[in-house]
Amino acid sequence: MSSEHESMEVDVLFVGAGPACLAGAIRLMQLAGEKGLNLEVAVIEKGAEIGAHSLSGAILNPVALKELVPDFSARGCPIETTVRDDEIYFLSTEKAYRIPFVPSYLENQGYYIISLSRYCRWLAEIAEGLGVNILPGFAGKEVLYGADNASIAGVRTGDKGIGKDGLPKSNYEPGVDILAKVTVFGEGARGSLMKEITGRLGISGLMPDVFETGIKEIIELPENNYFASSYGNDLHFLGYPLGMNTPGGGFIYEMKDNQVAIGYLTALSYEDPLLDPYDAFIRFKLHPFVSGIIQGGKVIEQGARTVAIGGFHAMPKLCVGGGLFVGAAAAMHNAPALKGIHTAMKSGMLAAEAIGHAAEKGDYSAETLNRYAELFEKSWLHAELIEGRNFSAALSKKAPIKFFHLAAQYLNEGLGFRDRLPLEEDCKTLKPVKSGAVPLPIAVKRFDGILVVDKLTGVYLSKTLHREDQPSHLVVHDTELCVTRCYETYQSPCTRFCPGNVYEIRVDEKTSRKELKLNPSNCLHCKTCDVKDPFRNITWTCPEGGDGPGYRRG
Repeated sequence: MSSEHESMEVDVLFVGAGPACLAGAIRLMQLAGEKGLNLEVAVIEKGAEIGAHSLSGAILNPVALKELVPDFSARGCPIETTVRDDEIYFLSTEKAYRIPFVPSYLENQGYYIISLSRYCRWLAEIAEGLGVNILPGFAGKEVLYGADNASIAGVRTGDKGIGKDGLPKSNYEPGVDILAKVTVFGEGARGSLMKEITGRLGISGLMPDVFETGIKEIIELPENNYFASSYGNDLHFLGYPLGMNTPGGGFIYEMKDNQVAIGYLTALSYEDPLLDPYDAFIRFKLHPFVSGIIQGGKVIEQGARTVAIGGFHAMPKLCVGGGLFVGAAAAMHNAPALKGIHTAMKSGMLAAEAIGHAAEKGDYSAETLNRYAELFEKSWLHAELIEGRNFSAALSKKAPIKFFHLAAQYLNEGLGFRDRLPLEEDCKTLKPVKSGAVPLPIAVKRFDGILVVDKLTGVYLSKTLHREDQPSHLVVHDTELCVTRCYETYQSPCTRFCPGNVYEIRVDEKTSRKELKLNPSNCLHCKTCDVKDPFRNITWTCPEGGDGPGYRRG
């Protein structure tokens, strides 16, 4: 049995089939047609099918879509509904107060509510129609570097058929070395390849990237529901249950067929190690006003993901020799507007422009590919991101100071009182557990398995599947630390911040010895553990290609 890796060569490789890479591949093929370039372009995706790992709110600002596919409506773009009106509510423990003022960056009238999963499948169909090779089920496992060790030569995909003992099974298939003149990395938030490149080539941004963990559901409502009589169909919430010191909030968006997208985001800058983002989501759903909107409903899909909200100052260097970085992988998210799809798409399109220029010159050096950064600086994307450059840092401050910062930023185009406000990495913000502190129980209702479901039911509803007899893709470097220093200081926060119940601390009844138990087959690929672990003791890596969630409506 040979363990040698076969190789295939393409001109351009896109890693990740999200909106950034798919828009980039489409734009590159459009340019190839215009310029008479003969390019072999491929997109690899770790999900079993395109869209299987795509999860978002999602409200789409169509500015990039209109540039890329002007006839998108005639081509069947899968739009759920158009935003009629925006509603923002402040939640107290029992009441909801509608805020009369909607900030300009949250004005969404005329924008589209979409399923990101369906949207990505649609973009992939367009890309394939232009000649792009779409390869789902191939996980990028390792970056291939050039002879100079400072440029990128491609990606090695993961082996398949490895047993728990790390040895090849009878169905073993070695990964493939995909060699490319240019590799575009669009893995999304906290991509494992981007982590490797950042550490090796030193491309970090001026500030650390920070994240939110979002739990999202699709709920099927009765025909006579809240939105049958409400003009507003884009609802945002702040306040309860996180309060005003921990950034986060909820949303409900109307979709087709009496369905809604509901979700809650918790900033991973939180300090309380006993906080559970999934518990915050459940408390949000059980709030009297929110539960009234979704009453009589049934959860038909659930998922979780992290969102990179560091913004402009967290953006890495955008290119190296043979490599470009786009979308959430490059922190291109408009945090004030709560949107990242159009920013991701535009970044991919600008990267395509730079690649087209490099292809014409036959030069894929960092100097030539730096045209991407130049195009970015002249684009509406740059203007949009720079206006929100200090937003996440301001949100991380305590009330009422944060509101002074946010107000100042709103009035002077994002500058506020100080540019590049101090911002800590999410893994550094937890405070030790106070003596005698315990997590708050959910006291209002119990899980009913229909409208309010527990974590394991949520994993089932995400259609998450992993081959059980493979090595764990979640690497815990020191399991003894988990049950000593981490437990003593923080009571093992991984058992709470993971939305899939991947991490458990078990106690032997005879010896009272604690041990960490991993359930990697529950992993939703959100990467919260990789971000928030206070000891950086957990590393998320890609499992076998094709494993993970199977979102269809997310």
